[in-house]
Amino acid sequence: MFEARVRAILGPTNTGKTHLAMERMLAHSSGIIGFPLRLLARENYDRMVAKKGEKNVALITGEEKIIPPDAKWFACTVEAMPLDIAVGRGRAEFVAVDEIQLCADPDRGHIFTDRLLNARGMVETMFMGAETVRHLLQRLVPQVEIESRPRLSQLTHTGFTKLGRLPPRSAVVAFSAGEVYAIAEAIRRRRGGCAVVMGRLSPRTRNAQVKLYQDREVDFLVATDAIGMGLNMDVDHVAFASLNKFDGHAPRALNAQEAAQIAGRAGRGMRDGSFGSTGDCIPLPEDMVEKIEGHQFEPLQALAWRNSNLDFTSVDALLDSLAAPPPSAGLAKGHDATDHITLNMLARESDIRRLAAGRGRVGALWEACQVPDFRKLADDSHTKLCGRIFRHMAEDGALPEDWLAAQIANTANTEGDLDTLMARLSGIRTWSYIAARADWVKNAAEFQAQARAAEDMVSDALHERLTQRFVDRRAAQLIRRLDPASEEDLLSAVTRQGDVIVEGHNVGRVEGFIFHPDATAEDEETRKLVLRAARRALREEMPRRVAALEIGKSEAFSLTADHKILWDGADIARLRAGAEPSKPVVEVLPSEFLDSAQRERVRLRLSNFIEGTLAKDLSSIAAVEKKAEDDNTLRGPAFMLRESLGIRPGNSKAHFPQEVQAKLKTIGARAGRYALYVPEALKPRAMAMRAQLWALSRNIPTPELPAPGLVSLAADGVTALSWLPGFAETIGWVPAGPLLLRLDVAERISGELSYLTRRAPSPLPPEILGRFAIKGEMVPLVLAGLGFRVIEAEVLGEDVQGPTRPMMVAWQRPAQPERNNRGPRRDQQPRGEGAAAERGPRRDGDARPPRNRDRGPRRDATVAPAAPAEAAPSEAAPSEASAEAPRPEREPRRDDRNNNRNAKPRAPGGAFGKTGGPGGGGGGGGREDRGPRRDDRDRGPRRDDRGPGGPETRVYHQDSVKVADEDNPFAKLAALKLK
Repeated sequence: MFEARVRAILGPTNTGKTHLAMERMLAHSSGIIGFPLRLLARENYDRMVAKKGEKNVALITGEEKIIPPDAKWFACTVEAMPLDIAVGRGRAEFVAVDEIQLCADPDRGHIFTDRLLNARGMVETMFMGAETVRHLLQRLVPQVEIESRPRLSQLTHTGFTKLGRLPPRSAVVAFSAGEVYAIAEAIRRRRGGCAVVMGRLSPRTRNAQVKLYQDREVDFLVATDAIGMGLNMDVDHVAFASLNKFDGHAPRALNAQEAAQIAGRAGRGMRDGSFGSTGDCIPLPEDMVEKIEGHQFEPLQALAWRNSNLDFTSVDALLDSLAAPPPSAGLAKGHDATDHITLNMLARESDIRRLAAGRGRVGALWEACQVPDFRKLADDSHTKLCGRIFRHMAEDGALPEDWLAAQIANTANTEGDLDTLMARLSGIRTWSYIAARADWVKNAAEFQAQARAAEDMVSDALHERLTQRFVDRRAAQLIRRLDPASEEDLLSAVTRQGDVIVEGHNVGRVEGFIFHPDATAEDEETRKLVLRAARRALREEMPRRVAALEIGKSEAFSLTADHKILWDGADIARLRAGAEPSKPVVEVLPSEFLDSAQRERVRLRLSNFIEGTLAKDLSSIAAVEKKAEDDNTLRGPAFMLRESLGIRPGNSKAHFPQEVQAKLKTIGARAGRYALYVPEALKPRAMAMRAQLWALSRNIPTPELPAPGLVSLAADGVTALSWLPGFAETIGWVPAGPLLLRLDVAERISGELSYLTRRAPSPLPPEILGRFAIKGEMVPLVLAGLGFRVIEAEVLGEDVQGPTRPMMVAWQRPAQPERNNRGPRRDQQPRGEGAAAERGPRRDGDARPPRNRDRGPRRDATVAPAAPAEAAPSEAAPSEASAEAPRPEREPRRDDRNNNRNAKPRAPGGAFGKTGGPGGGGGGGGREDRGPRRDDRDRGPRRDDRGPGGPETRVYHQDSVKVADEDNPFAKLAALKLK
């Protein structure tokens, strides 16, 4: 009979070693292959099932056992390889162990070394690994046939690369969960997302993540060093984010062989690969780079070993056998494994020692201690679990089903973050291992199904959380299509509502010519990506929009209060103040999607719209200017109206003669008491446009205007208080006490009242309230603001009969200028309390100079009674209004003062005091016959009777005049005479 063949296939990564072993195994009638990771075992199990059928292939791992009755080929983890098949009589024809260089690992190496020394196939045995184990293989397995295989592709170092510039199909390697999460989050923001592969993932989650990568939903992979153990994916570049790892005992630096194992994942088959560093990783040392590129590493000096021929006679004997030294050179003791440490802890408990009596019980204790510590909580919880399992087995012969069911049910929870779900998966793996022990659990198949269902449920939730957190499918797809090397067309469209759709994803919204990225683009990198996609999508849309704007109707454009020009509601330009108020300038808003020619086309169309709008709304002003072209006297006022946009505040009646005022009226303008204006400019559209241009010249938003149709507005209202000084007069509102009156209404009412009071006070028109739209008590204040005063209606006594005097209106009396302090009168006789208070005391020693000038005849020698108290003016009239009072011709005074030069001196308290009426001094009283004046100087007309206002300040007087004889008819006549 021929001797079994032992082969070793050695070489770097991507040499096809595992593929060769799988082909050789399936060529035999039976076989078993051990992998270093559960993930690898599951991956290759699926391949075997695809070729040989599910009923002929078995999967054996610590947590999962799928063993059909007629299984011939087994995919296992190295720890779970069935020794009865690999070592015993019923051996398989083929036995293989992958990654045999792990024999040197101080934690797990003793398992691999045991398989190297003891596992043999009946026909063929194969070990696959790195060249570093060659000389130890030759020493420990002398009959081994070693075959070296070269790498199928080249591996090149590319140095440092930023995360944002990593090429597609890159894998970033980190060595802690925190680093993996941080890098994955950064890649999601900058490159659209990535898949995540970690040793703590279940096969289901890991396969789902790898599928994301393999199906090119994402172009990046972030993983721990788990990818270095034979995980075959289409990786073109491996980037190290760190060169340090925690090996379970202490942090340490990667050695060249470990770095090469990871970097070798780049470049599969005949496709070359590259490696380098990224993130915060320091550059790879040059000697390490040379070793990785040349696949030249220091050979291993020893393999980890632990005695597999254990003594189960007692607990102490078992411990002693585990501590046995290596039997030969090339083998060395590794770290104490978790099962050994757990046994040491339980051996200190007296009840455990009492129960562990006999070989069977000691063996049961050792099997309980071999439950894997997947949770790694760094406390004594795992030791307590193993002790409880042993107690149940020793006392009950099996584990309680209700306890096991409750523990599995507690893990079937999908709530929590990534770390919580991963910790829960670790717990499920422990209970899956326990449930898979048919000698511990009576209904093992049922509990295995429960554990598998819980694992699948949590695995799916974990995959969903990972994808949700680290994958932006829209961004990833856009990045691939936007790649210049991509030959695929970018499918894009812009909806009628302006939504920009690229590859089925809404990347933003275009308003006018401005693109607004999707609000979910939270970071700068995502916004840049969306803009890149939008540029491609809007390449044809923007020229179409420019053409549509050029032929668009004027109704599609509008102006806002802040001087923006809208097109179909989209902001596309704004107005700037020009050289003249009526000539604003259009400024197109900047857009990266418009070139200079397109921007100029937009500006010209909007300029035409603005010019048309101004010509329409302010057509009356242009019409006035055109009609005034042929008349030199009208060009000046027309130019003033154009500069002031139709209203120039101020008393224009005083500046233009009656002839010019009449001509202005014929061309559509008015020279009024409060402004020179065009009545058509007060209409709502014209007023709104003038307000806009006024605000534009001051670079402020347009103030709010009153509602159309209003003729009065409260001066202390919200609208009026929001106006800046001068705005009301500019747009056509006249301040009138507590109100603002529309200019045309104020001019019309002032003209009518001026006509009524041109000679004397007139009854107040009853319709005045309706025209002002105000209450009765506000009339005096409003009229006072317009330059009029109201004389209240007379209230007759009970003993007086006859009609009452109605409420009257008159021009306000002008304010009298203060006279100089001329000193005491010659006769030193006071003129009354009122006069003394007004003129003040005279200085001592001052004397009135003699009056020798000819003052001329007095205008009016008529003696008028003093005005009653209610006839006093309410407010001083404005100078402009006073100047407009009509002045009827006055008759010459009846007395010729030039002929009375020798008359007696005037008595104190003369005939006209400050009020200009009889008895006007402080003392009051009627004038007595005092004879001729003291001098014969011609003093001209009295200042009391001159000035603006004229006779319009007259009121009806009915004061009782003090006379010597009350029956004197002349005294009664004087009491009734007009002032």
